[in-house]
Amino acid sequence: MKTISVTIPCWSEEKSICQMYDRLTKIFHEQLPQYHYEIIFVDDYSPDNTRNEIRKLCKEDKYVKAIFNARNFGFSRNVFASLLYGSGDATFMLFGDLQDPPELLPEMVRRWENGSKVVIGQRIKGNESKLMYFMRSMYYKLIGALAVTKQVEHYNGFGLYDKSFIDVLRQLDDPAPYLKGIVSELAIEQSIIPYEQAASERGKSGSNFLKNYDLAMLGLTSYTKILMRVATFIGVILGIFSVCLAVFIFISKLLNWDAYPYGIASILIGVFFIGAIQLFFTGILGEYILSINTRSMRRPLVVVSERLNFEDKEGNLE
Repeated sequence: MKTISVTIPCWSEEKSICQMYDRLTKIFHEQLPQYHYEIIFVDDYSPDNTRNEIRKLCKEDKYVKAIFNARNFGFSRNVFASLLYGSGDATFMLFGDLQDPPELLPEMVRRWENGSKVVIGQRIKGNESKLMYFMRSMYYKLIGALAVTKQVEHYNGFGLYDKSFIDVLRQLDDPAPYLKGIVSELAIEQSIIPYEQAASERGKSGSNFLKNYDLAMLGLTSYTKILMRVATFIGVILGIFSVCLAVFIFISKLLNWDAYPYGIASILIGVFFIGAIQLFFTGILGEYILSINTRSMRRPLVVVSERLNFEDKEGNLE
């Protein structure tokens, strides 16, 4: 009998923990009775009552497990670590705010049994403003155009992953993993299911501009090379243009020595333009260096402070 592990990254999900549990267990009992299952809640140091809600479920049901991080390690690190906790033949990951429907699990299992190693959900409509959805779409278009491998658009990690793919993830040893790019690059036999994302049970998103920016730059620095090469090309083009302009001004001045005055405005515009180009690509270079520095330190993804309903080496529950 095969086992499906369900891993649920959580942050401030006290309103949805019990509802998540009820919906998942109903699916397994009514639609997937032929599978064993375990439900693993992974809390990234929630400031609310999330951990108490999870503890209650762990006491009531031995198939519910919990992992509590020692502090908040951020969305991308916690999500990647959560995937690695699955020990079943397949790992189903969804997020604690119930924006992604657990009811897609039976269809994902069907595609997995038909040979897909990774079955992921792709949002075709999200519960966010049109401006945010547009900006997110533009980012996916940008990274899709710049990245070496084709990226999956509007994908946040929600999906079903075969044990063989989870084993690949465990071998990566990356302290700053970008799951979207990793799945796009390494999940060869993948299947995509479109879905509409519901409103968050939390009431508001845990993301903000800085968190989204950090995740976007992680993707750009992990899976694109062309930005730094564009800096080189622009530098060469501006250099050639500057030489040609200098020759043109020199000849014009010789031919019209007294009647060819040049104001300071054009010089200032040129200086500010070149300065802006330099600062922009200095910032991009800094992002790449920061990414290299983060990976070179080899820090652990997360530090766990507490585990519930996991067996120790002697087979006893912790």
